[in-house]
Amino acid sequence: MTTNKEELSEDKALPEKEYSLKNLEDCVQKLYDYRDHYFERNTIDDASKRKNDIDIQLKNTLDELDKFQDVIQKEDKPMFYYLKGKSLNVTADFDKNALDLLSKAVKLDPKLVDAWNELGECYWKNDNIKEAKNCFNGALAQRRNKISLRNLSMVYRQECATTKEQQIENIQKGVSYAKEALDLDLNDGNSWAVLGNAHLSNYFLISQNPRTLKMCMSAYNQAKRDIIARNNPDLHYNVGIALKYEEEYLAALNSFSRAQALDPTWDFPKIKEERLLKYLESVNELVATNGRMKGRKLQQLIQSIDNKPSIQDLLTVPLNFH
Repeated sequence: MTTNKEELSEDKALPEKEYSLKNLEDCVQKLYDYRDHYFERNTIDDASKRKNDIDIQLKNTLDELDKFQDVIQKEDKPMFYYLKGKSLNVTADFDKNALDLLSKAVKLDPKLVDAWNELGECYWKNDNIKEAKNCFNGALAQRRNKISLRNLSMVYRQECATTKEQQIENIQKGVSYAKEALDLDLNDGNSWAVLGNAHLSNYFLISQNPRTLKMCMSAYNQAKRDIIARNNPDLHYNVGIALKYEEEYLAALNSFSRAQALDPTWDFPKIKEERLLKYLESVNELVATNGRMKGRKLQQLIQSIDNKPSIQDLLTVPLNFH
């Protein structure tokens, strides 16, 4: 396996006069490829090191961008701001510098669709749904694209609704945008995962129709065919939620376990797994004792059965992978 520094060695060997904007675009793309294909280069045992390894790769990329800042800014300043902002946006955490750089990029060139999308993701990470929505719509005003569409699917499903009618309309818009994103690229696993989440939102917040849950699982299964999507812990967590309500308990436990293995720092999968195990143990005890159970234990069993959950409790909303 090559080291992080070695991955950029070819670019660093180029003299400044031969360095171009295209070289830097490729450099930033390598950073995202490193993140998205991490488990093709590493084993699941390396999951705890993933964030640090990506941070190292990010530093290398930023060093490369800074090295040629003066040259590239003369060639295309908005694109330089976009590339540096996108680099800083590679992690799941909000970065104020990324927000500032991407804001400058779209201000200087409002036609930069990719910069609008990255800026929207920055606002999303900072829990500013209104501005995120404006950015994704800004990108769509320039060109219909799958990233804006699937992100709007998530925005509408998370947007605060004041009435039940508005909530239903938002969920339906979420499904519609997700489908449109797939119309542009049927092979995109992330778009399939977003459609699965949209169907699952529909199931819990509009009508608990088993057919909707089947459509949800069908979309998730399509997502798993994509190498990038199937190494996303969010997908496996959401699959676990759906499987639990299909009463496929063993498969649900395996999904929660997989999500936890892919991101050991994330507590939600472990919590869901432990709660489900506790519930199943209580059910087994009921069967073994022919339904006889002390009042305290019976109350614990009732409490372990989820009430109708909120969509925020059920679903993660992946824009960038953890």
